[in-house]
Amino acid sequence: MLDVIVIGGGVIGCSVARNMARYDLKIALLEKAADICEGQSKANTAIVHGGYDAKPHTLKAKYNVLGNRMFQELCSELDVPLKWNTSLVVCFSEDEIPKLEELKKQGELNGVPKLSVIGREELQKREPGLSKNACAALLVETGGIVCPYELTIANAENAAENGVQFYRNAEVTGMERGDGCWIVQSKAGTFETKAVANCAGLYSDVINSMVSEYAFKILPRRGEYYILDKKYADVFHASVFQLPTNLGKGILVSPTVDGTILVGPTAEDIEDRSDSRTTPEGLAKALKFGSMTWENIPLRDVITTFSGIRAHSDKNDFILGEAPDAPLFFNAGGIESPGLTSSPAIALDLSNLVAKRLGAKKNPKFNPIRKAIPKFREMDDLQRFKAIAANPDYAKIVCRCETVTEAEIREAIRRPVGARTVDGIKRRTRAGMGRCQAGFCTPRTVQILCEELNLSPLEITKFGESSRLLDSYLFEGREQRHA
Repeated sequence: MLDVIVIGGGVIGCSVARNMARYDLKIALLEKAADICEGQSKANTAIVHGGYDAKPHTLKAKYNVLGNRMFQELCSELDVPLKWNTSLVVCFSEDEIPKLEELKKQGELNGVPKLSVIGREELQKREPGLSKNACAALLVETGGIVCPYELTIANAENAAENGVQFYRNAEVTGMERGDGCWIVQSKAGTFETKAVANCAGLYSDVINSMVSEYAFKILPRRGEYYILDKKYADVFHASVFQLPTNLGKGILVSPTVDGTILVGPTAEDIEDRSDSRTTPEGLAKALKFGSMTWENIPLRDVITTFSGIRAHSDKNDFILGEAPDAPLFFNAGGIESPGLTSSPAIALDLSNLVAKRLGAKKNPKFNPIRKAIPKFREMDDLQRFKAIAANPDYAKIVCRCETVTEAEIREAIRRPVGARTVDGIKRRTRAGMGRCQAGFCTPRTVQILCEELNLSPLEITKFGESSRLLDSYLFEGREQRHA
């Protein structure tokens, strides 16, 4: 008998699991994919939003502002890179300046500090790479950037270190009320638990409908992006937005904590919540509107494109709390932007609510500190000599574009909730995220996965069962194929 099952291994689910571990509870997290952070958490704009955009008196507004205030301590505890680079919301016409003033007042009503409207001269001084057509901007000094998948993985590792059990390839297929408990059927087996936290992202409505008549609907919304090479890391310092619309915060141009530049996202309502394709139309739109901010975007230095799908709900707000007709079943549904920023505050409140309902006591052994894998690319020469002396695998560069070593890849596999796929390695170490996009390092990454997990190369996947990398290979002069 478990005390709590968390459904979903995105940033919300992993944050909730970590915060639940602050209590003396037996907790498991079930993730449908082959790894955590395989859904919307791996593909978003990576912004720590100030909170000016959310409609006042909504849960989005409340948790955006609360979460923003928690990020510095959270990232310090989890050893996750965070930069307070500020945000700018620009307009390109004098007629639009009153809209910036309205956004400022809305942000102030939400409790956002340090908001100001700046003119053309200061704007160009701050961001000389910005289009000269930009005439004013809302300056959001509490805006920042973070790595969304590194944050998710850090939450998961710390949760596991504090006793949370993780089950991957564990899609929930059914749920029913038992004798004082919930019986949860999954592809990893059947579990009994006192409480359930539904953090299933794009599928949170499906999970909710298994147990509750109080339905909501997830309306998938796809956003497409460009990523540009690190050579442009200093072109923009702030995250530069355009005036938002009813579909979202619009196309932005933003640096990432890893030095690349992000352009996007679009906002397209789609039917298939798993359709994460990029499209010619979507990318053309991202380029068209992105070029308003950054004139002559250097397309020759685009290293990749990608899309993410947001869990927009028909309630137009976060859905949080215990279902009225399902005791000890708790929802965290419809968590779209500013969901990443809101995640620490959502996790804290939801965990406290569940713990209170269960009458749980604090876990005196909870340790909030997690240390990241030491990054060879960020070390100075002395640190590199010491790292190699302690572990010779630090002398073996696997990913040349991102300077990722064999030592880092092996540790990513060995860690709690460790990597089991090529994409899992990529998100934990950045191997394959550079200019050549894994063209050089994939064979060695596959080999290391085989060695660490005692698997055949035919069993290694990019992101799970349907994505095997090899159909056959030669071993000692003989061809090996799938059975």
